[in-house]
Amino acid sequence: MDKFTMEEAKSHRVGPDFRIADVDPTSTPGFEWDKEAWEREFHEHDEELDELQEKLFANGRAEVPGTGGLLLILQGMDTSGKGGVVRHVFRAFDPQALKIATFGPPTAEERRHDFLWRVRPQEPAIGQIAIFDRSHYEDVLVQRVRKMAPAEEIERRYGRIVEYERELAERNIRIIKVMLHISEDFQKENLIERLEDPAKHWKYNPGDLDDRELWDEYMEAYEIALRRTSTDFAPWYCIPGDRKKYARMAVKYLVLDALRSMNLEWPAADFDVEAELERARKA
Repeated sequence: MDKFTMEEAKSHRVGPDFRIADVDPTSTPGFEWDKEAWEREFHEHDEELDELQEKLFANGRAEVPGTGGLLLILQGMDTSGKGGVVRHVFRAFDPQALKIATFGPPTAEERRHDFLWRVRPQEPAIGQIAIFDRSHYEDVLVQRVRKMAPAEEIERRYGRIVEYERELAERNIRIIKVMLHISEDFQKENLIERLEDPAKHWKYNPGDLDDRELWDEYMEAYEIALRRTSTDFAPWYCIPGDRKKYARMAVKYLVLDALRSMNLEWPAADFDVEAELERARKA
């Protein structure tokens, strides 16, 4: 195929029988690759996305009842391309209506609170799009694998996450959750590239190799987390990540679909337009 479709993007949705082993990280289902076709498809809806984002922002500023926001959650193993998705997918968006948050290891202050404490301030405001580069899911992924919390606490957190995301959805926040699924070989290439290029040393963390030794444990943790927390109001999508352009395309289409689903219109003026137009002409 030389046409990427919304159906292809949605085909990566996680269902109750999801098995991460069934997802080929190298695959690009629904699209045959060449540079010209990718450029055409990737930018085909830029004008529509720009208008939808502006409508969302305008409705938020105008405090139109029922206006919500959009939250994109990005998860994946190190070097899976989360930062690249943010840079490329949202390049055409107005930065004043974007909010980007990253979540590393919790600070001493954050550890004194519930695991969602540090997440709540980063939620999208009304009319805003928020992007989480890593998220509250670190607390059921890393902490499960590293045994940083008791098993019963990890179990409790799955339920709390579903409750929390339901709360967001009830405030009309659309939620898209994406796991960028890469292969071990692909990660190895990326890590070596970071070490060989001085301009990329800042991206490298020796801890990445430590996590790599626990690859199977992380895959199991991801599979459990995605199955337990993929809901109608906050679905997960497991997107093949070895072909970064494909992953970015799929995420972009999911964002487009979420914005379209809001049925956004320009907010009505709360003043007499004709009278103000007449005043402006005489000014």
